[in-house]
Amino acid sequence: MSYDWIVVGAGLVGSAVAYELAKVGFSVLLLDQSPDPSNATRYSYGGIAFWAGDSDLTRQLCQESEAIHPQLSEELGYDTQFREMDMLLVIDRDRDPTAIAASYQHYRIQPQLLDPSMAVKMEPLLEPKAIAAALHIRHGHVDPESLTRAYQHGLRQAGGRVEIASVERFVQTGERIEGVVTSQEIYSGQVIVSAGGLSRRLLYQMGISTRLYYTQAEILETPPLETVSLQTIVMSAELQRMPMEAKATRPEYESLWDEPGHEPVPPILDVGAIQFQDGRIRIGQLSRVLTDPDALVNASASEEQLRDRIGQVLPCLKSVPAAWGSCLVGFSGDRLPLIGALPGVSGLYLCSGFNGPFLLAPPLARRFAKSQKGEADPILAQLSPARFS
Repeated sequence: MSYDWIVVGAGLVGSAVAYELAKVGFSVLLLDQSPDPSNATRYSYGGIAFWAGDSDLTRQLCQESEAIHPQLSEELGYDTQFREMDMLLVIDRDRDPTAIAASYQHYRIQPQLLDPSMAVKMEPLLEPKAIAAALHIRHGHVDPESLTRAYQHGLRQAGGRVEIASVERFVQTGERIEGVVTSQEIYSGQVIVSAGGLSRRLLYQMGISTRLYYTQAEILETPPLETVSLQTIVMSAELQRMPMEAKATRPEYESLWDEPGHEPVPPILDVGAIQFQDGRIRIGQLSRVLTDPDALVNASASEEQLRDRIGQVLPCLKSVPAAWGSCLVGFSGDRLPLIGALPGVSGLYLCSGFNGPFLLAPPLARRFAKSQKGEADPILAQLSPARFS
């Protein structure tokens, strides 16, 4: 069967890109190997940091995302569970609140510094002795699975197709990709790889190198709880994941990324918790840099670390019933997404490495679709995978 576009990977980014392409008139097939994939969308918090743009490019995308999200449920015909919430970025008790607050001054909207007593008024479940202060900001939020299902619903309404099948290989003639071979059928069309952290391995198997990397993220998820009610999103003000990613992409580690069995940098734990509208709570997160996407970790030890850390800040969550889960989270060499044609081969595109996918995927998917209708886009030009060539 023939399509204008074949999108490989039905997480948030792939589903958004597939929908936007179908909306502007292309025939689109969205593929995923599982009807319920254990991907980064499945295990994410669903936060949307409209406030966090720190450059002309990201501030522009923040504004666009802020305009798109409130009307997506109506546009797609499916409830994304979009809302705005208070977020508290907690500062550990041995840290300098003034210095940490100053590090946020370059963002599009600056958070407000609260002392522990003010933070506890906003979130009564916080342990005030565990924090020196907190930063307060309004933060967007969606249910990750609901937003993804909404995009897939919109895709079908626009004439697109969603198929559950594993991609076994690409159809290639010379330096041109002409489609994919799945376990069920051969499909022809231009191909977009949007398989999150697995995108690097999929492309490497074709002999294509990218500056796309991945961490293994680990969280705890509770069932719906009636006895615990978080009033805010709680996160750490000093996220360790970004410095860890920067270290992991140093040139001396590049050759390790295509060899299983390496851990270039130590793991980190960034405390965080969010309660969804149905009462579930996601608690996180441990992040590991493991060069084998199928690497196994000690889940019980990870769970103990997560429970101990969240128990210091939100004691009521330390012993709640919860299941451990993990996924791969893709990121790029400069923390900006990789979206566009891959150099050295035609007919093959990459849409991955989204740091903040719930913020960036809606506006960038829309821009990408319009660009394929002939609209020049200076923002997409800055995000091309070719920037690392």
